[in-house]
Amino acid sequence: VMSGDIFMQTVAQSGAQLLPIDSEHNAIFQCMPAGYEAGMQAKQARRILLTASGGPFRQTPLDQLAEVTPAQAVAHPNWDMGKKISVDSATMMNKGLEMIEACLLFNMEPEQIQIVIHPQSVIHSMVDYVDGTVLAQMGTPDMRIPIAHSLAWPERFDSGAQPLNIFSIARMDFEEPDLERFPCLRLAYDAIHAGGIMPTVLNAANEIAVDAFLNGAVRFTDIPVIIERCMQSFDIKPADSLDIILGTDQQARIVSKQIVSELIN
Repeated sequence: VMSGDIFMQTVAQSGAQLLPIDSEHNAIFQCMPAGYEAGMQAKQARRILLTASGGPFRQTPLDQLAEVTPAQAVAHPNWDMGKKISVDSATMMNKGLEMIEACLLFNMEPEQIQIVIHPQSVIHSMVDYVDGTVLAQMGTPDMRIPIAHSLAWPERFDSGAQPLNIFSIARMDFEEPDLERFPCLRLAYDAIHAGGIMPTVLNAANEIAVDAFLNGAVRFTDIPVIIERCMQSFDIKPADSLDIILGTDQQARIVSKQIVSELIN
């Protein structure tokens, strides 16, 4: 997210084969055409359908979100994750960051990445092709599956994960995310559209905001407020060196902490 352009340029120059392990990006990679390499433009692929569980507050009334606690936010319905990533799932910032990653990994525009709320977490992502075909990668929500895929690629071996029982899936639901409920998604799209250092600012501000929430300093609904205010304080500049990126990251953290202090006081 912070240095994606530099990273992908380095991958291309080295001739390395990049194998994504994050479950959604691994699913997309598996649904790409035969012979596809990360960073290539798959011309037959019309768009990517990036799935998300929607987190624990998908159906919580909007007027109650300000009162949710850190303990409630880290209780993810499908995945066992750390506290920070669980809060990112609750705000759907994790999906915003994954959208930015997908743009870089699969050489697509933000408009070609459709985020889809799929509460059951059975389909891990899909690729929509120009002929009307949609390919989906399915499986139990177990990180051993994408890790095994990357370790064995281009072959496969037993991951040790529980096989998916297709008959136990009573239904699969798909919803379009509500940007009023999940403003962090909008901020992620704003950051990738702005480009340059803005994804770095987004990421740094989010880390400070989530940490402040987990420590009880700010409300859950303050997280996007802190991020947006921080983004508004930066001018768009190219992110063409690690020094610029790391300097921006440091400065964005300082600005975000100041915003947190203002909210507390």
